[in-house]
Amino acid sequence: MKQLHPVMFAGTGSDVGKSVVAAAFCRIFRQDGYRPAPFKAQNMALNSYATPEGLEIGRAQAVQAEAAGVACHTDMNPLLLKPNSDHTSQVILNGRPIGNKDAYDYWRPAQALSKGGGADTDDSLHVNRHCREGLNGLDFRKEVCAAFDRLASRYNPIVMEGAGSISEINLRETDLVNLPMARHAGADVILVGDIDRGGVFASVYGSIALQTPEDRRLIKGVIINKFRGDMRLFDEGRRMMEEICGVPVLGVIPYYKDIFIEEEDSVSLERKRRQMAEGKVNVAVVLLRHISNFTDFDTLERDPRVNLFYTNNTSDIGRADIIIVPGTKTTLDDLLELRRNGCAQAILRAHRDGKMVVGICGGYQMLGQTIDDPDGVEGSIASLPGLGLLPLHTTMCATKTTRQVSFLFDGQECRGYEIHQGVSDSTQAIMQTDHCIGTYIHGFLDNRPVIEHLLKDKVRETASMQSYSDFKEEQYDKLAEHVRRHVDMERIYRILTNG
Repeated sequence: MKQLHPVMFAGTGSDVGKSVVAAAFCRIFRQDGYRPAPFKAQNMALNSYATPEGLEIGRAQAVQAEAAGVACHTDMNPLLLKPNSDHTSQVILNGRPIGNKDAYDYWRPAQALSKGGGADTDDSLHVNRHCREGLNGLDFRKEVCAAFDRLASRYNPIVMEGAGSISEINLRETDLVNLPMARHAGADVILVGDIDRGGVFASVYGSIALQTPEDRRLIKGVIINKFRGDMRLFDEGRRMMEEICGVPVLGVIPYYKDIFIEEEDSVSLERKRRQMAEGKVNVAVVLLRHISNFTDFDTLERDPRVNLFYTNNTSDIGRADIIIVPGTKTTLDDLLELRRNGCAQAILRAHRDGKMVVGICGGYQMLGQTIDDPDGVEGSIASLPGLGLLPLHTTMCATKTTRQVSFLFDGQECRGYEIHQGVSDSTQAIMQTDHCIGTYIHGFLDNRPVIEHLLKDKVRETASMQSYSDFKEEQYDKLAEHVRRHVDMERIYRILTNG
């Protein structure tokens, strides 16, 4: 196959659809005979995934790798930031945690150290060197560029994703993921704008206009995403955007509701259901402040017998048929908040009333007897009693467990993965007591035997549903068809071969 340039899907802002558009192109290139792979230099997300080697990357790149038909690898997302709070994040480099970083310190160099010197001044050289260095003197820019280079030697093309908005000019010196990364990769940049939120002309034009002349030349076109209504109404808009921006509009992708792609951005959580429903099994996922890996519930959510919703309303928790305590990045902090807001008491009352309670990862730890953090791994809370529903004691530790696992449930083989800090005094993969189940395994609820076990006393019929892996493959194909229909693939291929 002809060698294609790397392509970067950059955004006018967060949640414009970059991750999904990148996944679509991973599948399109695969369908067209190429061997693509995704890449995002730096990601910030609480939803993550374990690679086959037992290392950690952002969930979006794992999804994109699935769409590309390749195994996920840390080179696809070498730097992952997992927020601990509004001000600090755990830093994951090449799949392993290397410590915590304060947000101000992470971004400060471009603002506090720069004195406005030109590219050749001693001051600016100091700034650039300081911006690249991270924890323990690590050069983050060198690390992410090396990961890209390794990936580019094995795959064609590399489908890159930017982060947030490309026009945050106050962060330009420390930017590892947008236009500076595209420069290193020699990538053609396609800017994605979200017309559904309004202001798409200003956001696209402003994003291009605020770039340096060098970076502006990298932007080869625009994709307008999430269009609603009659496409013909935007014909004049397309011409006007091309005129003011100086680059072609390569496609206008309509909003869709019938394609399901896993999302990692917490913004997507705001669109989830938040209330009970009559005539279905009501499953309440307790809405934690630092909830992570909420993709754990996607399979259960699409089961036609189930109404799965997110809540921290104590009344709804008490009325639900099944209560799930999900994973969290900060177990002790969220457990303390559950006690403060009354959710802990509501869960215990529901359990006494015979309701099923399920804990996943951090939620599993909360269902135990105690959680201790003697070394302050999570923060200042040294110890808290758990909800006491499982005979489990957990001690937080700096070492992180990340691995893909298989397990037996009701005699059938199932699969999932673990990503957690803390060691519990049980060797059981799944702990069950009277109407209470706990496990460290993410993806636990993607397995049909588990779902049927949870619903067996609450429904009369067994749902006939395809396997989750087959369902995802079908969705990637539907997404690719949808995007291919509304973008100019012939022109995109010309860009990726000729520039």
